[in-house]
Parts: sequence; structure tokens; C-alpha cells
Amino acid sequence: MRVARVIGTVVATRKNRTLEGAKLLLAQPVDPDGTPVGPTQLVIDSVGAGMGELVLIVLEGRAAGTALGRRDAPVDAAIVGIVDP
Repeated sequence: MRVARVIGTVVATRKNRTLEGAKLLLAQPVDPDGTPVGPTQLVIDSVGAGMGELVLIVLEGRAAGTALGRRDAPVDAAIVGIVDP
């Protein structure tokens, strides 16, 4: 798991059928001080996160797909929690 901040949304005119209806977001991983670290991640939102929120993401494909309730979906990263301020 990794902590990240939601920095944008992604619109896809075509998706894998297992991802239809899924919300795509961009998340910037951050360190404990909130400083950005590493590249921005494309993530699937499973908890209703919004812009600017601090979130927990899983980066393993099977864990990410399971978090969405779509085990067969081609997912590498998913938001599984929102961090309280």
C-alpha cells in the first residue's frame, strides 16, 4: 500500500468491458510529509475519492482487482481508502 494525493481525473471513451462504470483518477504518491515522490499513478477509485484527497492505494494487480470486486479486471492500482485529515 502507498499513500497518494488525488490530482486529476481521466476520461476514457473506450475501456475494457470489465472496467465499464469505473472511475479513473490520477494520484501522486507522497511521503509522510506530503512531499510528492515518484511518478503519477493511474488508479481506479473504489471508495468515492475526490480531488485533493489523501488516499491509500494498492499497487498489486490481484489486490487492486479484488478491491473493486472485479477480480478479472486488468487493474494495476486501486484506491482502497481515504485518509482522514
